[in-house]
Amino acid sequence: MSGRSRAALCWAVVAAALLAAHGALAADGAVNLRRAAFRELPGWRDDTIAQALPALRASCGALATEPADTPMGWKGMAGTVGAWRPVCRALAAVKARDAALRPIIEAALVPFAVADAEGPDGLFTGYYEPELRGARKRSAAYGVPLYRPPPDLKAPYYSRQAIDDGALAGRGLELLWLADPIDAFFLQAQGSGRVRLAEGGNLRVGYAASNGLPPTMIGRILVERGELTKEAATMQTVRQWLRDHPAEAPALMQQNARYIFFREVPGDGPLGALGVALTPGRSLAVDADLLPLGAPLWLDTTYPAGTPEAGQPLRRLVVAQDSGGAIKGAVRGDLYWGSGDAALRYAGPMKQPGRYYLLLPKSVADRQ
Repeated sequence: MSGRSRAALCWAVVAAALLAAHGALAADGAVNLRRAAFRELPGWRDDTIAQALPALRASCGALATEPADTPMGWKGMAGTVGAWRPVCRALAAVKARDAALRPIIEAALVPFAVADAEGPDGLFTGYYEPELRGARKRSAAYGVPLYRPPPDLKAPYYSRQAIDDGALAGRGLELLWLADPIDAFFLQAQGSGRVRLAEGGNLRVGYAASNGLPPTMIGRILVERGELTKEAATMQTVRQWLRDHPAEAPALMQQNARYIFFREVPGDGPLGALGVALTPGRSLAVDADLLPLGAPLWLDTTYPAGTPEAGQPLRRLVVAQDSGGAIKGAVRGDLYWGSGDAALRYAGPMKQPGRYYLLLPKSVADRQ
């Protein structure tokens, strides 16, 4: 039996015992929740949790537009939107000070350790908002189209290769023209970006739709080929490989058949799947089929290699505000680091083991 299998068996035994003894575990197969206490959260007293207040309030703003009986999370495990409204009222009244925020959170919410069938440990990666060069009109310098969703879009649609070969050309769907095909490819992986226009000014673009085809991680292909080691395969090293192999780069990128269409995003951003502007370092992408968008979580992982804090604990209050095609499973997160190269330094190499705790309103926790 593998180490991971033994860990899964141990977790299952512990879960069953807790359920039998206390009725404190919600075990639904895809998501298992074990009630915990704030004193169990590693580093809970060390985080400057006031930095998460803008993300918390943004989530409350989004939930305020939903009917009170809207279920949250898989099988309504996080209750309904109405159960969160007292929490949001309490957050609206607090000032941005840890001394005031921490006791309010502790009084209103209960942490639950999240696990899947294999246990509480999962993978945590990072993403960021790239900054690119582009133009509203095509030219020799700007020849890579960024497309709006086609009116006949229906999944499955044209593959990346078909679109690169001109399947959408001449239909007036170009939102912008970018300078670099590799930058355009990674923009699709991130789902949003800021574009510095040749005509002057900047604009933000965000995810509008996809062609419905499954994503393929080209970094994994390079590892399988022996071009990169698993440890060395990061966003930066994959990008550099593409630049170092211009003849092979187009075919490799086309192995990822998934294609993203964009729209212009006014105001603050980027916007996550919850429809609110993401907060650097505090917004987390999760599997929205399982975890409730808008809910806070306590993240317990480590800083990635190549950063000044490499290997040190990364423990903080985050909010589930986004999702992604590669973010699947009960214990899987993608941390938003912000915009530009400074954010890429952290997002690019991040592929850390870790776990998290879902914070639920006490009224919901008492019914688990």
